[in-house]
Amino acid sequence: MELNTKGRYAVMAMADLAKHQSDAAVPLSQIAERQQLSLSYLEQIFLRLRRAGLVESLRGRTGGYRLGRSPREIAVGEIMAAVEEETRMTRCMDGGLGCLGEERCLTHKLWSGLGGHIAAFLWSVSLDEVLDGIPPEKLASRQALKRAGQKVELAAE
Repeated sequence: MELNTKGRYAVMAMADLAKHQSDAAVPLSQIAERQQLSLSYLEQIFLRLRRAGLVESLRGRTGGYRLGRSPREIAVGEIMAAVEEETRMTRCMDGGLGCLGEERCLTHKLWSGLGGHIAAFLWSVSLDEVLDGIPPEKLASRQALKRAGQKVELAAE
């Protein structure tokens, strides 16, 4: 599974906003510059984030955006949902269509289960944890990775 730019940009921008937020609102142009993101694309993303109540917009000379709630209260999964980013691992669609025409593929339950784990992880991680470090108990264990023969860097390292 690969996340599209909308979801990745939304999380990056929200993390930047959380990091640089103070009493004053943060202009999108500053977020775009710091994160090297397209300003026009961020405007589209922030429209959705505002509709979801994740950010507040302030007008005027010192206008910009502020978080709608504390970073501790905003889950990464909530940000992804606000910009309509999915974590589906199969090409199966809801509404009766299967992977192979009318039928589900042999590995459907495997990929569906993996998508569920990814979604649960994203909903368990707060924006605050993105900035401060994701607690080790939320990350894949070293033992499981070694057993699987994976050489994966853990985010806490």
